[in-house]
Amino acid sequence: MSGAQLRIAETIGHFYEDSTDKSLVGNKYKDAIVKLDENCRRFLDEPYRQTVTEPILRFCTYFPGINETIKRRDNKLLDYDRQRAKVRKLVDKPSDDPNKLPRAEQAANEANELYETLNSQLCKELPNLIDLRVPYIDPTFEAFVKIQLKFCQESYDNLNSLQEDFPPSNERQVDAKVEAVLQQMRDLAICGMG
Repeated sequence: MSGAQLRIAETIGHFYEDSTDKSLVGNKYKDAIVKLDENCRRFLDEPYRQTVTEPILRFCTYFPGINETIKRRDNKLLDYDRQRAKVRKLVDKPSDDPNKLPRAEQAANEANELYETLNSQLCKELPNLIDLRVPYIDPTFEAFVKIQLKFCQESYDNLNSLQEDFPPSNERQVDAKVEAVLQQMRDLAICGMG
């Protein structure tokens, strides 16, 4: 967020000539945003990384292994289906070799056991993972909200100091002016706002 604000501040700085009053306000805005960006990088980046990004990345590392196990289980089911089809074929059309049907039945049973083992493991472990996601993510979400609140407070504190550089107006007047400008932009069809 602070990086985006910094780019906006730099762009605004290009709008005004260096000698105008608005240029001074633009420079003050840029200075406030630079300070905010530095403070965010110094005080918020590391806690954000430790309490939000890293825990979520750690949690996500479980999914490739689970997806691989699901894929293996699906392959074992295909193997089992193939073996059952061989048994049915031998039952429908017996072979000259009397040992062929028992071997096929044995292979089908082994394929079924492998499938059932993987399926049972997934049926047991997936609900545990799903049940753990909420207690695992809750503290991460709480940390995310607190860091975002701190960022918003820092932004407010840094930008509130610029209030004196603008003429006094109440909030409704500002909202009305913003809406009027947006309507003019819509009328000109220079933006895709609806």
